[in-house]
Amino acid sequence: MKILLVQTSFLGDTILSTPVISGIHQVYPDASIWMMTLPNSTSLIERDPLLSGTIPFDKRKKHSGIRGLLHISRQIKYMEFDIVYSLHRSSRTAILLYLSEIPFRIGFNDAKLNRLYTEIRFRHTKEHEVIRNLSILSGEISIQSLKTDLRLFAPEISELSKEVRQLLPSGDYVVIVPGSIWNTKRWQWEGYREAACYLISHGYNVVIDGAPSDAELALKIGKNLNVINLAAKSNISDAMYIIKNARLVICNDSMALHMASAFKTPCVAIFCATSPRNGFYPWKNNAIIVEKNDLACRPCGRHGGRKCPTGTYACIKELKPDKVIQAAEKLLL
Repeated sequence: MKILLVQTSFLGDTILSTPVISGIHQVYPDASIWMMTLPNSTSLIERDPLLSGTIPFDKRKKHSGIRGLLHISRQIKYMEFDIVYSLHRSSRTAILLYLSEIPFRIGFNDAKLNRLYTEIRFRHTKEHEVIRNLSILSGEISIQSLKTDLRLFAPEISELSKEVRQLLPSGDYVVIVPGSIWNTKRWQWEGYREAACYLISHGYNVVIDGAPSDAELALKIGKNLNVINLAAKSNISDAMYIIKNARLVICNDSMALHMASAFKTPCVAIFCATSPRNGFYPWKNNAIIVEKNDLACRPCGRHGGRKCPTGTYACIKELKPDKVIQAAEKLLL
């Protein structure tokens, strides 16, 4: 039997989907399991021993538009999957899988164009995203019997990019990951800088990590400080090693939060515009959530946004560094 799991949302969503891999394996222990993700997410899952392979779905470039959709649908059809489980709930995904002619297409009740699936499963919206994802298997196995640990497999140090391998400290370090694609989820850089100053003054090595888009932000935070700046130098595979081996992670509600959960790394999770009540809070690791609780406008969206709806950015500006530092102190004891 050949099974496809589909999650073509953000990097963090891919991480939160990984327990479904082991869930499918529990239901179909002899099946060949593949996973379709965005191209930049494949490095998160390619080392998983339960996966036979990955399929990159480049929906914004190579596979965009009708022509691109037909191209990837033919590729999937050629691979002759027996079952597909779709965690992604967009109309484009529903159309793609319908065109791929997989005999059993299982999607969620709240998916767009869900009539294109052959079977619909109820999505438990009030639970953590891990449990929501696992509910795609409801009716085939008891959700309570499934393993709920996140599945990430970091590279060996020899597999890291050369620059990262040379710059990483040999001893303990705290990693700060200040970025997010959503402006309203990104805590103020001055706060991260103050936290970095505190950690350095108490003898901790501080590593700043992030995507190429975070390079300028990282430079502001680390200017004239004795930090190791890996932003734009590391890739996603490097980031797994960096976070797995960190003493502590300080980050926004972002991929880094979920990566820390996967590796059971202690984490100070800073929630600005979003709220843990949305179901994306730290999972099974020692973590402290820092947020501004007394704002009527929070959360202003499930994923945050490009701009503050009120124009005040109060959830960012009024969240003081001392709360983050106190949380870090507790986790470093």
